[in-house]
Amino acid sequence: MTDLPTSPFPALLVGLPFLLATLSLFFSSKGKAVVGLIGSFLTALLAIVAFVEVTQQGTVIHILGGWEPPLGILLRMDSLAAVFIGMTALVGVFISLYARGYFRAQEDSSEGFPLFWPLWLFLWAGLNGLFLSNDLFNLFVTIEVIGICAVALAVLSGKKAALFAGLRYLLAAITGSMAYLFGVALIYGSTGTLDLALLGQVLEPGPTTTFALLVITPGLMIKMAGFPFHFWLPPAHSSAPAPVSALLSALVVKGAFYILLRLWTEVFGVSLTFAAGQLIGVAGAVAVIWGSWQAFMQTSLKLIVAHSSVAQLGYLLLVFPLLVLAPGVTADSADWLSPAWTAGVYQVIAHAFAKASFFLSAGIIIMAMGHDRIESFRDLAARMPMTVMAIGLAGVSLIGLPPSGGFMAKWNLLQGIFLSGQWWWAPAVLGGSLLTASYVFMLMRLAFAPARKKEPLRPVPFRLQVFALLLALGSFLIILPAESLIQFLESSQIFGSGIESIVEGGVYGND
Repeated sequence: MTDLPTSPFPALLVGLPFLLATLSLFFSSKGKAVVGLIGSFLTALLAIVAFVEVTQQGTVIHILGGWEPPLGILLRMDSLAAVFIGMTALVGVFISLYARGYFRAQEDSSEGFPLFWPLWLFLWAGLNGLFLSNDLFNLFVTIEVIGICAVALAVLSGKKAALFAGLRYLLAAITGSMAYLFGVALIYGSTGTLDLALLGQVLEPGPTTTFALLVITPGLMIKMAGFPFHFWLPPAHSSAPAPVSALLSALVVKGAFYILLRLWTEVFGVSLTFAAGQLIGVAGAVAVIWGSWQAFMQTSLKLIVAHSSVAQLGYLLLVFPLLVLAPGVTADSADWLSPAWTAGVYQVIAHAFAKASFFLSAGIIIMAMGHDRIESFRDLAARMPMTVMAIGLAGVSLIGLPPSGGFMAKWNLLQGIFLSGQWWWAPAVLGGSLLTASYVFMLMRLAFAPARKKEPLRPVPFRLQVFALLLALGSFLIILPAESLIQFLESSQIFGSGIESIVEGGVYGND
């Protein structure tokens, strides 16, 4: 792997937001917001430049301090990491722009919650570090940074409901971390290394490896709110300020999914069985139906969107049974692997754009109405047409209707399901889409229904509505580069030889 081209961008993508987050702590409230906004633009610009570099050179690395693995720390940016970093940058910069106006509009302070900015930049540095990390312990460190910042952001308002939800979130995060760390200790004790590339070569099947898999997988599912460990997500996301809810749902939970995807395809191939993949699939299928049904039953917009996240994350879990091949099946003959990967990546991206837009729109409605109870949504389309359009477009993507990114994800997921012969997952995918349509159309019906008595609306900055709408449009525009993006991902180490590691028992690749 050290023969790969080196680049300074992996280090800068972690170091720059971390440095600016630290510097912002020494500024006033207004200064924190200015530094935070500048940091968001600079980090996003770095992400775009780094993405272009990966498209031109392929996988690039950065060795910190000149110490090569296994003693040193190596940051690796392949096409999958580049896509996740790029997604975080695009969604993150819009949320930052929204947050600037949202917090300035708060009545209790000219700049709202100033600690949002350093916490958000620390969180962004943690996310970039997670996507770039190449060993198990650094993944643990980055996911802890993300978890601590996420909990702090969730309780930012200081309200009683937020504090209780934050405490539940913290306990869940600690439990997941301890499970993950215990599995890492088992692996290190049996192999003497934590480097993902080396582990793919030296990890052998046995009770220790299997037990490590059995504790790491639930630990990460707790952190990504995968069913049945989703209990902390709805209260934490719904009680946080709108920009925080958007960050938590669109970006934070994707970190644990990314680690799980990396470990299942690069490290644990020697211990994975067809039954293990089916078990994760069952959790995903139940999450899709249960989360969608719970969203339909809610009476407040933020709770609807929060429970919807549980369902949308379930679609990501449905990718795993398609990646674990049955005995006797080779990667060359498994023509469903490409659509399965496309489904997983597009579900991540489409959900990030749509769910961020949905939560930001909910924040706009709360600013205008003082609450988000859906019985007051009547005639909202005439009074707040841009916000209603953002909700409608985001909802179409969550349903999976064409020509949205959500459609691309679910269409490819169904392709993978039928090509693999695992038809039993299809009813969950289709049922989840129908249930999602039920609560999205319910909101649209109320928004266009005449109101007997109109509640007065407080003014909302126009630019906030623009940012929410642009994110919703982004969930459609992401299908335009679909062919190029799929080809880009096919060049990824994890796409090609990562699959082979599942089949052949831990072969990491040709580096």
